[in-house]
Amino acid sequence: MKNIIMVFIAILFAGISNPIYGQSKDIDQFTVQVEGLGCPFCAYGLEKKFKELKGIKKVKIEMETGIMNFEYPAKKALTIATVEKQVEKAGYTPVAVSIQRGDGTVEAVDDKAKSLVAGTEIQTLEFFVAGNCGMCQARIENTAMKMDGVQSAAWDKDSKLVTITAAAGVTQEMIEKAIAKSGHDTKTAKAESSVYKALPGCCHYDREQ
Repeated sequence: MKNIIMVFIAILFAGISNPIYGQSKDIDQFTVQVEGLGCPFCAYGLEKKFKELKGIKKVKIEMETGIMNFEYPAKKALTIATVEKQVEKAGYTPVAVSIQRGDGTVEAVDDKAKSLVAGTEIQTLEFFVAGNCGMCQARIENTAMKMDGVQSAAWDKDSKLVTITAAAGVTQEMIEKAIAKSGHDTKTAKAESSVYKALPGCCHYDREQ
């Protein structure tokens, strides 16, 4: 009787566990942050370009954050460089790519990561930036992060305040002017009307006269 039970357990384990582990080993999970997505048509164009990669599955794009997730067969060993090139072919800029390989290893690159010389003095800046939604947040933060010396940027859509850490040589005025050029007003720097009007409808915040 004991032997029969052991055989049953072995069969049950083989029937249930193996497919789960087999699936995880066969599939790589990708997360890509993309800059420049302004509307559903943009997301559609990006998805269409990635579907040129045979075998891609479960493509999901979050418009507000610019984050795309998808699965790809591990045996094809899709590289970060190929993913970045595919984003660029679609007409957008890859900000960061991470891969959870089927064997459990992780690969990642952040093209906007900043490296400062050891001993560089770091400052924290906080100021008002007009905006409405998650898409505004991504645009404001990405604009700041493009600047040399900026280490981090976080905008809160409730308080309308952006908090930035940067090297001491980076001034608030410089950052405010850059953000205004992207279409978002600050207390001292105003966006051009044409740039503001070109923003997606959900990003049309109330402008102070």
